[in-house]
Amino acid sequence: MKQTVEKTSDGLVRGLSVTAATMIVAGSMIGSGVFRKPSSMAEQLMSPELVLLAWIVAGIFTLIGALTNAEIAGMIDATGGQYKYFKAMYGDFIAFIYGWSILAVIQTGSQASIAVVFSEYLGYFIKYPQFSEEVQKFSIYVPLVGNIYPLQDFGTKAVAILCLLFITGVNYIGVIFGGGVQTFITFIKIASILILAASAFIFGHGSVENLTKDAFPIHNEYNMLTMFGLALAGAFWAYDGWNNVTFVAGEVKNPKRNVPKALAFGTLIVMSVYLIINIAYMYILPIDVIAKSPLVGATMAETLFGPIGGSIISIAIIISTFGAVNGSILATARVHFAMARDGLFFKPLGKSHPKFSTPGTSLIVQGIWSSLLTLTGTFDTISDYVIFASWLFYGMGAFGVFVLRYKMPDVHRPYKVIGYPILPALFVLFAILFVGNTLYSDTSNAMMGLILISLGIPFYFYWKYFVKKK
Repeated sequence: MKQTVEKTSDGLVRGLSVTAATMIVAGSMIGSGVFRKPSSMAEQLMSPELVLLAWIVAGIFTLIGALTNAEIAGMIDATGGQYKYFKAMYGDFIAFIYGWSILAVIQTGSQASIAVVFSEYLGYFIKYPQFSEEVQKFSIYVPLVGNIYPLQDFGTKAVAILCLLFITGVNYIGVIFGGGVQTFITFIKIASILILAASAFIFGHGSVENLTKDAFPIHNEYNMLTMFGLALAGAFWAYDGWNNVTFVAGEVKNPKRNVPKALAFGTLIVMSVYLIINIAYMYILPIDVIAKSPLVGATMAETLFGPIGGSIISIAIIISTFGAVNGSILATARVHFAMARDGLFFKPLGKSHPKFSTPGTSLIVQGIWSSLLTLTGTFDTISDYVIFASWLFYGMGAFGVFVLRYKMPDVHRPYKVIGYPILPALFVLFAILFVGNTLYSDTSNAMMGLILISLGIPFYFYWKYFVKKK
């Protein structure tokens, strides 16, 4: 007997289970960050205890943010998620700027940077052709940011672009298919990380002393709070993506119950996995070795298994990053789709595919732009200006709980955030401090994020006051 597929009023399919939604949360978060960022965090802090503290603090605030968003997700279940939330909280302008930022930098930049890491690790097995050094020196100057070298390491970037376009195609042909791919890959990568951690504790000749060696050193050159803030940025990058599931809320079965569940369960799963693998890193490798190992996962695997270890971890990271890009691409295209249907973006992006019931045009535009962003820099530069922009809006989203409690006091809330008003207020305060610290300590990347966000302002006035009057 053929199962009836429920369609939304937008022409999309409500086909994602709570398991698929949870895997979108977890799978969008677990990508390249947990393999790449421990090195820079260790270099910034040179203390295993401070590094673990950064992971714990980032995890706690991510969980608070997820639980705060869960209250709003339980009230508003439309496709577009956070964009729709901002529209209810602050009106069209802030909602548009957020949606624009999602396309301009936040999600597409995230997809680009993770795809670059996918390509780097695939490069462990395949040697990519590159342009000559003279050609690679070609640069484009961006005011307030500096020079961008689009042709530098072009082989790696080209494979990253192919990855983005392939996954875009996977999600073009159906949300249920894309969700199934996400669930399968996320289970595999969580299992891979846990097996790697278990191998470290069972077969590795590590030392518990590594977890306390050089604890809380005194930095003469840098302010400790500033350095801790930069380390937090690395951890937050690894946790980023937790709100992706809200973008596809309209395609989740029983969304008012299942989206809050997915946010909570997915975030808790990732917190646990990250702590376990980072303790394993530090059990095997001293903090100074981690600081000098850009691919710390590969370093640990080689220590455990010899030369074959690099191949093992490279395969694990290829799977992990592929899943993270898939989760982001699946979810994000729904934001531009919702904006177009509200008359605040290019009209064709608001059309659902007649056969596949997916936002096909929105997926294609997103895939092209994320591919172009891949040419702008390396993993670290792209990820730094993405995380600044993300937290600018995370803070506004959490403050929106107070706004909606005031504007919509009588609307049914299947879930209410625990610790209200203290925990949401704490999250908002933390977001302000984090964004301020990033502006101060990482000005060029923060400015890149602000430039891409600000470019949306004239487009808003065009669509709001010119197009709608025609």
